[in-house]
Amino acid sequence: MEKRKHSDYRPLIGISHGDINGINYEIIIKALNDDRMNEMFNCVVYGSSKMISYYQNSLNLPRISFNNIKRTDKTQLNKLNILNITQDEIKVETGKSTTSAGKLSFLALEKAVSDLSKKHIQALVTAPIDKHNIQSDDFKFAGHTGYLADYFKTRDYLMLLVSNSIRIGVVTGHIPIQEVSSSINKELILSKLSVLHQSLKYDFGIRNPRIAVLGLNPHASDNGLIGNEEEEIIIPAIEAAQKKKMLVFGPYAADGFFASSNYKNFDAILAMYHDQGLIPFKTLCFEDGVNFTAGLPVVRTSPAHGTAFDIAGKNIASESSLRQAIYLAADIIENRKNYKEINSNPLMTKAQQEQANDEDISSMLKDSEEETDGLSI
Repeated sequence: MEKRKHSDYRPLIGISHGDINGINYEIIIKALNDDRMNEMFNCVVYGSSKMISYYQNSLNLPRISFNNIKRTDKTQLNKLNILNITQDEIKVETGKSTTSAGKLSFLALEKAVSDLSKKHIQALVTAPIDKHNIQSDDFKFAGHTGYLADYFKTRDYLMLLVSNSIRIGVVTGHIPIQEVSSSINKELILSKLSVLHQSLKYDFGIRNPRIAVLGLNPHASDNGLIGNEEEEIIIPAIEAAQKKKMLVFGPYAADGFFASSNYKNFDAILAMYHDQGLIPFKTLCFEDGVNFTAGLPVVRTSPAHGTAFDIAGKNIASESSLRQAIYLAADIIENRKNYKEINSNPLMTKAQQEQANDEDISSMLKDSEEETDGLSI
């Protein structure tokens, strides 16, 4: 059998199985039943071989061969590697939220994150969890993002939705809409902008990224007629980011910004709250959207959808978003490697790098001011 070699170019990517009663095993099997995946990646699923067999049989899914392992250094190339998180009998209740499924979700996540922290895997793709049934003394978070930030002791991070055509981050995540206004402040927005700016350079290979910021209120407040958050909080945050030599523009009224396709002029967008960013994102690119946690010292991606209990067990779920999450994880691994190599160039001093960046940014700011002339800010 062909075992993984230390010199093999394929990144080792872990996949935590998430909720067993949703569509996760269906999309995992479908995504990894693709010769291209095996050619580019070496994947290991933190889950259960029993679940693989169950869903292959019950949904008549492809009969791909898999390799049971106990350690990540025992993975085999061109195989679906399964790291079994339990030997107990597992009860499947397709389409239902159950306590036992929540426990299995956490077991897989806990083991995968431990391996990720020890660099036994190079990236983690998290299949969707049920945010209700996973709650316990060990998991008191609104989702994967908060758990990972806490685990890796990361204070400044960002939920970033990514596709081939658009990237959208959010200042506030899973909180009630009535708490959004009181939760945003200049420091928080500036922190999210800093994380986003650095991630676009470090994770996506964009040298001088252009970032658009959305307003909170309708029409971005119409110069204070509809709320004061833009004048008192958002604009000062944008100005502070510009002083830090970031190419940041706005605030833009969200409806016109997307309707006019202005989003195509930027490398990323920062929305003020969850639905302001995720509704346009999922409308534009639901099939291939990916959730990426920017700011972490490790690479974590996820499909941009949930457990989909309503279609579980029907063999109609699309694996496209999971496949794109694996692709993006591998791309970010490579981009981070390239970024480190470029920025460790001994031939260019730090002062020379800063001067070159200043010249590029000044030129781009001038061009951007000309392009955005006449737009309300």
